Amino acid sequence: MLPYKRSQRVSDLIREEVADIIMYKLKDPRIGFVTVTGVELSPDLKQAKIFVSVLKEEEREPTLDALNASKAFMRTILAKHLRMKFIPHIDFRLDSSIEYGFKIDKLLKEIQEKE
Repeated sequence: MLPYKRSQRVSDLIREEVADIIMYKLKDPRIGFVTVTGVELSPDLKQAKIFVSVLKEEEREPTLDALNASKAFMRTILAKHLRMKFIPHIDFRLDSSIEYGFKIDKLLKEIQEKE
C-alpha cells in the first residue's frame, strides 16, 4: 500500500512537469522568474490549482496573466507526458505563503531584539 493518496502523487508529478514547461517551453516575455510552489488537485483529478511564486512584485500580475493565457498549451504538453485518462483543467494562483513566512520571521526578529 502506498503511503499517500493518488491525488497527492499526481499533483507532485504535475508540479514537476509544469515547472519544466515554464522553464523550457514557454517563450512569453511577460513571464519573469517563476517558481512552482505547489499543486492542489481535486479528489476526482479534474481540477488543478497551481500555486506560483514570482520574485519581483511588479512582475506578478503580468506573469500570472501570461501563465493563465497559456493554459491550453500546457494541458496539451501535459497530455503528452502524463498517462492519464483525463488531464486536469489548470488554474494559476499566486502563492503568498513565502511572503507570510518572511513577515513572521521579521516579527520574531523584532521580538528577539526587544528582549
